[in-house]
Amino acid sequence: MPLRETLARVDADLAAGRVPVARQRLRGLVSSFPYDLTLRRRLAEVYRLYGDAAEAGRWMYLEADRNADETAAFEARYGSAGGRMKALAWRGPEAMAATAFAEGQLVAVRSACAEDLGHPVDWDDPASYRDGLEENYEAPSEPWTVSGVLAGVGCLVGALAFLAIWVNGVVALFD
Repeated sequence: MPLRETLARVDADLAAGRVPVARQRLRGLVSSFPYDLTLRRRLAEVYRLYGDAAEAGRWMYLEADRNADETAAFEARYGSAGGRMKALAWRGPEAMAATAFAEGQLVAVRSACAEDLGHPVDWDDPASYRDGLEENYEAPSEPWTVSGVLAGVGCLVGALAFLAIWVNGVVALFD
C-alpha cells in the first residue's frame, strides 16, 4: 500500500478513535521507511495518546525538539546502548539521516554501544550488538484492574469448561 494511502488510513483511524490500529500502521511505515523522521514523529504523537512517555521518547529520539522527560524515560527503559540501537529500528548508515542532529544521535548511540561491547557494531547487523541486550527488560507493572481480573477469571472458567466437556466426551466414548 502506498505511503500516502496508509497515512490517510492512519488519519481516518485516529479520527474514528482506533488508536491501536493507527499505531500498528505507523509502526509498519517506520519499519518500511526508517529514515523518515516525520513518520517517527507521528508515531510518538500516538504514543502520547497512550501516555507512554518512554515510547514517545523512543520515536522522538532523533529530533532536536524532543521532550527531555520523554527522552529520559526512553533511556531509562532501554538502559544499554545496544538496547537503544535495537529500539531505534534504524537501518543503514547514519549519513542517511534527514538532519545533522539525527545523524549525531545515531553516531553517539552506535559509538557508545561499540565502546560498551569492545568491538565495532553496525546498524545493519543486529548480531554485532546483540551481546549488549543481555539485560532482562521488565515492563513496568501496573495495578490490577477489575476488567483485567474479570478477563482472567473468564479465561479460567472457559478453559475449565472445555476440559470438563473433553473429559465427559472421553468417558462417553468408553461407556
